[in-house]
Amino acid sequence: MNLYWIIFPLSLLLAGQYYASLRVWQLLPDILPLRIIAVVLMAVALSLFFVSMSGLSEKMSLSLAKICYEVSTSWLIILLYLVMLFGVLDLALVTHLIPRNFVRESVVGSWAVLTFMGGIFSYAHWNYNQKRRVEITLDSRGKVQQPLKLVMISDLHLGYHNDRNDLRRWLELVKKEKPDALLIAGDLLDRAMRPVREEGSAEEFRQLGIPVYAILGNHDYYAGESGDKEFCKQAGIQLLQDSVIYFGDVAIVGRDDRTNAQRKSLQDVMTGIDRTKYIIGLDHQPYHLEEVEQNGVDFAFAGHTHNGQVWPLNWIVKALYEKGFGSLTKGQTHYYISSGIGIWGAKFRIGTQSEYIVARIEATNN
Repeated sequence: MNLYWIIFPLSLLLAGQYYASLRVWQLLPDILPLRIIAVVLMAVALSLFFVSMSGLSEKMSLSLAKICYEVSTSWLIILLYLVMLFGVLDLALVTHLIPRNFVRESVVGSWAVLTFMGGIFSYAHWNYNQKRRVEITLDSRGKVQQPLKLVMISDLHLGYHNDRNDLRRWLELVKKEKPDALLIAGDLLDRAMRPVREEGSAEEFRQLGIPVYAILGNHDYYAGESGDKEFCKQAGIQLLQDSVIYFGDVAIVGRDDRTNAQRKSLQDVMTGIDRTKYIIGLDHQPYHLEEVEQNGVDFAFAGHTHNGQVWPLNWIVKALYEKGFGSLTKGQTHYYISSGIGIWGAKFRIGTQSEYIVARIEATNN
């Protein structure tokens, strides 16, 4: 990996930490112990992020590792909003929209910032837990004899923060739909096999009683490809890696994640496919959407982007991808890029949604 892509984000993170810490120190009343405690807690939260990402959490107890992960990844989003908030306050100070005593040694200012941050992140956590049901109807174009109902999800990120209890709640939503099958577009696991193994999360999938098909995502590779294969085998999930499987009148094309530089081209994967079937393509990362259309896929499903998770990161996603979230049609091919049912890191969503897709494949009047 180019060293630039490590140094640049790390520099931004440390600069943001310094700026937010300085502004918190200046904002709080002139009580030295209070200021020290606040800045030290901020530093500890950031330090725990490096601990979580370094793999040291593997040596902790599972409960301690979960706390470490939750606190540290939550801090990254809180830090982002602190930087934006103090940026706005500094601008307001310069333009004389607020008095200096509101942001310097201010009881009122401190309570205002605390109330704002507490309110927005209470909402963000609540919003994350509201799993939106998105229903789409796909024209079978005469390829499917009997209507099919499929539930599609992506980005579960099972691990230290999305545990077996979370998975159980999500799969209860799937069960209520009584679908013919469940399709998963990558990132089943987050970064480690240990938590899902110790909690026996795979058993939740076995209780679904329907076929489950999945592909790998980039985080699955971070957790280890062999670990994902082990998990899918335990869960009764049919893992597709540059392969095609037939489910009634549907052909499901599952691509390996682009993290694997040796993955096959879509054209190679689809060589010899039965084109009388309705073709569904699963590819975790929504790049090169034109390839799907060129190879005659009827419907393509992807995830990966999370739609940025929180505003304004969704603006960045929109700029980076041809389609970073939602529905798209190119020629005869329909696409849906999901923001995911789970999430990486902090359980916050602002300006985005957690979702599961209910797709009905049937003849339409179009």
